[in-house]
Amino acid sequence: MADMPEEESFISHLIELRTRLIRALIGVGIVFLCLMPFSAQIYDLLAAPMMAALPQGTKMIATGVVAPFFVPLKVTLMAGFLIALPWVLWQIWAFVAPGLYAHEKRLAGPLIVASTALFFTGMAFCYFFVFRTVFKFIAGFSPKSILPAPDIEQYLSFVMTMFLAFGITFEVPIAVILLVKAGLVSIAKLKEIRSYVIVAAFVIAAVVTPPDVSSQIMLAVPMCVLYEIGIFVARFVAPKEEPVEQA
Repeated sequence: MADMPEEESFISHLIELRTRLIRALIGVGIVFLCLMPFSAQIYDLLAAPMMAALPQGTKMIATGVVAPFFVPLKVTLMAGFLIALPWVLWQIWAFVAPGLYAHEKRLAGPLIVASTALFFTGMAFCYFFVFRTVFKFIAGFSPKSILPAPDIEQYLSFVMTMFLAFGITFEVPIAVILLVKAGLVSIAKLKEIRSYVIVAAFVIAAVVTPPDVSSQIMLAVPMCVLYEIGIFVARFVAPKEEPVEQA
């Protein structure tokens, strides 16, 4: 019987988690349903950078029977999730916040907002700058005897991979701040391994991006710059070192 309060507390946490998840899914579902009538226009907007690089009059192809229906719906679901992301994060915050200390709440709130803004910034940077550069580069090397006609499913897979890569890349300052705040690494150590981070950034960019130098530079350089920004901001949240007692 002594264990009943702990069991009841655990069950109440599970019920609270389920409630928050259901609310988050309902929010995403409502936005998705509102966007469904515009799924074709949303996909056209996503495909605009590719269409601008293709010869005039060229269109994408759909090799699957149901691909023209399901691919725009997938894009719409992604757009709905991104629009509803503040609501989803609020549900996560409402579940986690009661278990945090006051100083943890003061840090966690700004970090959640900053990480969301940085992820959206990475996606926007990829859409407006990287895609146009990469697609023009690829179209410039295409032989005149070939008429490019990208498949819509492969294009969606490529776009999702690039969005995820640049979105995560722009989270580098948050990762640096959390490592310093947790005391896992010092600012001096981060400066010491700077050269290794630069090499790792270009290796990651070479693996994730298409095989052209421009897109690799567009991913590696922001990663290095954001790493430096993370080091600068981490100075203000780094744990204060206790003075060493002299004998």
